Formats: sequence, structure tokens, C-alpha cells
Amino acid sequence: MSLLVVMLTFWWSGAHAQTARLSGRASVWGTATNEDSQFGLQYIPELSLAMRVSEDHEIGMEGALDASWFARYDGDERIASEADAELYRLWVRFTSPQLELRAGLQKISFGPATLLRPLMWFDTLDPRDPLGLTDGVYGLLGRYYLLNNANVWLWALYGNDELRGWETVSTDEHDPEFGGRVQWPVGPGEAGFSYHHRRVDPSGSWLSVLHPEQGSYTEQRVGIDGKWDVGVGLWFEGTVTRQDLDVLEPRYERLFTVGMDYTFDIGNGAHLLAEQFVRSQSVRALGSGNSQFTSALSMDYPLSVLDRVSAIAYYDWDREDWLHFVAWRRTYDQWQVHVSAFWGPDRARDGGGGAGSAAYGGKGVQFMLVFNH
Repeated sequence: MSLLVVMLTFWWSGAHAQTARLSGRASVWGTATNEDSQFGLQYIPELSLAMRVSEDHEIGMEGALDASWFARYDGDERIASEADAELYRLWVRFTSPQLELRAGLQKISFGPATLLRPLMWFDTLDPRDPLGLTDGVYGLLGRYYLLNNANVWLWALYGNDELRGWETVSTDEHDPEFGGRVQWPVGPGEAGFSYHHRRVDPSGSWLSVLHPEQGSYTEQRVGIDGKWDVGVGLWFEGTVTRQDLDVLEPRYERLFTVGMDYTFDIGNGAHLLAEQFVRSQSVRALGSGNSQFTSALSMDYPLSVLDRVSAIAYYDWDREDWLHFVAWRRTYDQWQVHVSAFWGPDRARDGGGGAGSAAYGGKGVQFMLVFNH
């Protein structure tokens, strides 16, 4: 709320020197699965402000609200419903030719992987979600851009207790998190190194049920990634996470993805993308341990200027099951129509879905109408 007051005060006092833009996205969607049917409405209005304070420096702000209503039905009977309105984004930003500082509720996302993302540290983006929504995090992010296209990120987060990415136990919202990232050019591509530190609060989680004697503990993550265009696109992401637990072994978790994509000169251009993912747990950082393998393949093809079809398939090698997703999208100036179908196991894939999306577990179809202004 205090940041909102600062934003409005700045807008009022500097209105003569700034620009303001009000936009938004409204959506209505319905999903029918083999278990139930769902219906929802959502509206995200967004206010963007910008003021140039000198020739090379600008201050900008953005605020967005997520207002939604959702209901679940078993046949004709409504078995659950929920209406909610909460902040979606609220940040202030200072920019110069080589520096960006952003504070508030914001999206932080990086890494080249698309379908299976070890570096999904601060978001819950799902490539199947037609809206591409994700909750933000509260914090301060600084990015410095060098003249050779390298860049350095530093962040400090506070007050975030929601599960993000691959997390299974929440962060202690009263303890600051911090980390950073370095990205630099390497040949016809770039590579990155990332680090993050947080304190975990297991109270109320599955861990506290199994081991009530376990108190809060620290967690450290290290990530490395790279992406190159050598005729085909090639990339990788890898992370190692250490949890300083008192009661459980193994303490280390490794996630690794390698991927490639290519656009074939067929018709309007068929784009194919494949990723291979492995998740391992071990007593030592680079020791042997239990591993789980997942493969993913996606395809998208523009049928015309207005229409595009896409498909995604995941295969879990340990459970020996598939998850399929196919979609058609039509885009006008302000309207989009999405129709999709999914089938697979009754559980959703680890890693979670995008905010406002269906769980994509079991078998079902979804229709969504989106209006942008």
C-alpha cells in the first residue's frame, strides 16, 4: 500500500512531465474434464506511468490488479466457488542506458529452457497456459548492462511465502532472500551463472508432519545455463540445491535440462522444440543418487495470419505415462480465441501451472475468450 501511495504521489506531482497508460486483459473460460467442469472470469487492469527525468534517465511505475471469479461443478451442482481480487504487479523502476533498478511486486524469470525449467526459481509459468500468467515476488532487482552485451543481476526479496517453481516447502517470509546472476556472450550465444539463498520455514508443510522436530533451515541454489544458435538452437540449464536439514538425507537436489529447436521450411514454417530433463537427489553435490527422467516435445504452426496450432507432449520415463496438450488460437486486433484439449494422468505435472490456468490433469477440453485493451 505504501508503494501505491508513492506511485500516485509521483504521478500527481510530475504529471506535466510524464506519460500514463491504462490497459487491461479480460478473459472468460470454461473447462470440462473427466471429473468435473469449471467456469471462470478474470480481469487484470494495468496502469503504467513513466517520466523522463533527464535525457538518459527515466522513472517508471506499473500497478496491476487480478480480479477473478471461479466455480466448479459436478453435473448441474456447483460444488465450489471463489471470488478474489489481489495485487498482481506493483513496482517502481529507475532506468539509465546501462542500469535498471526495480522495487516492488514484480516478475523475475530467466534461463533459456521452455518446457522443463530447472531455473524456474521465482515464477510458475506454464507453457500450456494461454495467458502466460504467474504470481510475482516482492523485492528489489538491479540489472547492469555492459557494453559487450554481458549483464549482471542482483536481487533481494522479502515477504514471500508462496511456493514457487520446484519448491515443496515455503520460504520464511520474515527472513530476506538474496542472490544474483551473471550473463555473458560466448561465441554465437551466451552463458549464465546464478545463485540464490533463502531460509525455509517448514511449519505447516509435509516436512513438519513427518519430522516435527525440524526447525527452519537455510537453502542455497547454484545454476548454470547457456544457449547458442548454430543453425539449430541449442541450450541447457542445470541447478544444484543444498538444504541444510537436520533430519533428512539426501540434502542435495540436481535438475538438468538440455534442449534444441528448429523451424522447418514446410508451408508457413513448422517450429519443433525438444527438451530432456533429469531430476536427481544425492548425499553429495555431485554424487550418485535416485534420478527421474522426463522428455518433452512441442510443435507450433501458423495456419494463417490469424490462426496458429500447437501441441506439447511430456513423457515420464519412471511412471511410463504421457501428458498431451493440443491447442488452436485465433488472434484479432484486441480479441483472442483459445481452444485446447489435454489428456494424461489425473495428476498435474510437477512444476505447477500458470495462474488462472486449468490443472491439465486427466482428460479435458478448455475454451477461452480473451479481450485486450
